Amino acid sequence: MKTKALLISSMILAGLAPAAFAQQGTVNGAAGGAVTGAIVGGPVGAAVGGVVGAVAGTAIDPPPERVVTYVQEQPMPTETVVVKERFVVGKPVPETVVLTPVPDSPKYSYAIVNKERVIVDPQTRTVVQVIE
Repeated sequence: MKTKALLISSMILAGLAPAAFAQQGTVNGAAGGAVTGAIVGGPVGAAVGGVVGAVAGTAIDPPPERVVTYVQEQPMPTETVVVKERFVVGKPVPETVVLTPVPDSPKYSYAIVNKERVIVDPQTRTVVQVIE
């Protein structure tokens, strides 16, 4: 009976979390992970799923719209930097790629490589968003 109550509570929380906590990937990831874990593994699965979901949600938080707009408005350089690697959200950019800071947003930098605009976390050099 407790498992059903936990499962129902988790589902309600997951349904409310995206609306109540928009832009908070950690919370959304934790709620989604808890629901999935509860379905698959019961109460222990809910706990493990919540932790895993929180970590995954943190890694993929999109940048604020003002950062995306700023990067989109920057002129395309005359010389295009080309690298063999494909940029993927969550993966680091090569050390050879020069990052340009986003003014008033120290959590973000960007690069224009392979004619793509890439928003990056400058501390970890992890791709946060690829703008095509």
